[in-house]
Amino acid sequence: MLIRRCSVSLLGGVGLCVVLLMCSMRLLAQIPNERAFCFYYNWYGNTSFDGQEIHWSHNVLKQSPTDPDRPRIPGKENLASNFYPELGNYSSNDPGIVAKHMKMMADARIGVVVLTWWRKSDSGLKAIPIILDEAQKVGLKVCFHLEPYGGRNAKSVREDIENLLQEYGTHPAFYRMEGKPCFFIYDSYLTKAEEWATLLQPDGEITIRNTPLDAVLIGLWVKKGEEEFFRKSGFDGYYTYFAATNFTYGSSPENWPYMQKWAVANKKIFIPCVGPGYIDTRVRPWNGSTTRDRENGKYYDRMFNDAIKSGVSYIGITSFNEWHEGTQIEPAVPFECSEFKYLDYKPLAPDYYLKRTAYWIDKLNK
Repeated sequence: MLIRRCSVSLLGGVGLCVVLLMCSMRLLAQIPNERAFCFYYNWYGNTSFDGQEIHWSHNVLKQSPTDPDRPRIPGKENLASNFYPELGNYSSNDPGIVAKHMKMMADARIGVVVLTWWRKSDSGLKAIPIILDEAQKVGLKVCFHLEPYGGRNAKSVREDIENLLQEYGTHPAFYRMEGKPCFFIYDSYLTKAEEWATLLQPDGEITIRNTPLDAVLIGLWVKKGEEEFFRKSGFDGYYTYFAATNFTYGSSPENWPYMQKWAVANKKIFIPCVGPGYIDTRVRPWNGSTTRDRENGKYYDRMFNDAIKSGVSYIGITSFNEWHEGTQIEPAVPFECSEFKYLDYKPLAPDYYLKRTAYWIDKLNK
């Protein structure tokens, strides 16, 4: 009887361990993954909260100066987007909206919010402290996507890094990659590699290396043959941003295995970016050739699968809410105004892409 009681006790202990392990695995699967970045746009405003429609109202862009003028898209119910947000024409300055967005991303297992940033001309500056605070509440981190504002160069980027660190660097939600701040530099190719080297190489004239401003800088790989640019410039890595497959060399998934291999060989970080589709014909009616159909989620699945198969440690998602370009994973709903009938995700649910994001992020690095 003593032996039997011991055996039952042992089996009970094993069972308890199995239950605890399963619970731990479920909890781990719900934790945001800081190897998953998502590009976030905080440039929206509405009449009730901000006194005007910001970005929901938008000019219809011309392909060439000789194109005829088109009426400006006014906002409110008539938005500068091919899809209609479940949250309507929201304000990025509304703490309630920001809280909902951060919760959506955390539930999708996204770990790092990559915040668009246009220096002092940025209409979203007011929202940054709100985003940081709400991100902290749900376990997210925030870094910055330095856009090609007028006059951007190596010297101004050094100033940007210093100012952003002074302003936000002590916030608990400020992201660091292995201890260093991280910045994405959109259209990095607009500045020559030799100039970037003055900032990013250890012997550069205005170098940040081995100084309090040292950071991980991720440049944009666009065309074929960028290896020399990234070798000379001193960038720590590169990303691809675009959600339209084959729009650029970098956004072509068939090139990702090579780009990852080269990154490893040259001690760089490669961050391929995936998206659910692309359509921007409300603001660029001439750009139909760039449209990528969502294929009821299959397009997103292929990009995610290709990125993970390439062997990368990090992944980018374009985007949470770039509504102008139809790359959003934020929930969208059926809607029609007098001027336009919007696309939606049917037969999929409005939150399908958030749930699918969690599914794929769970497979990253397995």
